[in-house]
Amino acid sequence: MTGSRITGMGHHQPEHVLTNDDLARLVDTSDEWIRRRTGIATRRIARDESVADLAAAAAGKALAAAGVDPADIGLVQVATCSAVDRCPSTAAQVSGRLGIPGAAAFDVNNACAGFTTALATADHAIRAGAARHALVVGAEKMSDITDWTDRATCVLLGDGAGAAVLSASDTPQVGPVVWGSDPSLGDAVRILGDWHPTFAQDGQTVFRWATTTLAPIARQACERAGIEPAELGAIVTHQANLRIIEAIVERLDAPGVLVAQDVVESGNTSAASIPIALAKLVARGEIRSGAPVLLLGFGGGLSWAGQVVTCP
Repeated sequence: MTGSRITGMGHHQPEHVLTNDDLARLVDTSDEWIRRRTGIATRRIARDESVADLAAAAAGKALAAAGVDPADIGLVQVATCSAVDRCPSTAAQVSGRLGIPGAAAFDVNNACAGFTTALATADHAIRAGAARHALVVGAEKMSDITDWTDRATCVLLGDGAGAAVLSASDTPQVGPVVWGSDPSLGDAVRILGDWHPTFAQDGQTVFRWATTTLAPIARQACERAGIEPAELGAIVTHQANLRIIEAIVERLDAPGVLVAQDVVESGNTSAASIPIALAKLVARGEIRSGAPVLLLGFGGGLSWAGQVVTCP
């Protein structure tokens, strides 16, 4: 059966770097406090770029890496929870900027699980014969919805975008998705308000949920792909918090496997965090081509989506 494979990746982050010392001038915090609780040292903040700007820049790099003509793209999805425009969608704006004619284009709002959710949806579309090539982007401008007076959240968030091109393949390299949500905890992560929304979360609830619930889900994704966690080439989770990442990986029991820790330099970029982290590892050659990689998105909803993919 025809499936899909990742044929190219790209990422884009704003030039402006916001350090922990910079934040200490805004709120009652310190570099030591932030690093100890989150592992984050810096994050990128977009000044003049919109979500669509970030998404288009990353998407263009992914298309170039894949060697796919924009005219051959049949589906464009942008995973985002921070886009200001309700209509047209960010995906439609990306299609227009990159000269992609006639593709289905829509946004996916599943917060920090958005990219892996969109990746699975694109894979399903290719399997169903609805597209031969799909462009999947995670893009966020979290600085637009950050309360810069709240030290519990403003230290976490950053901006950026990552993208992948999926192409039809007779040897499927995107494994079965494991996805779901726990709506009883849906209010633990929120973007409140109408036209001036603000990110908020119950940090302790999210931490307890993530560190107790997600390792079995990650193991299930490996089982569906027919692989043991220890056989993975890399693990790329949502870059929420270094303590959460380390707790999930410890429970997964995958000693020696490369674990993405882009959160240290990029902060939490929600739906953009997994494709940014993966694109960087691929660009630096830290994952060998053909290696199996576990992707695990989780967050607002509280929702999750994960799958094992083959590194391009």
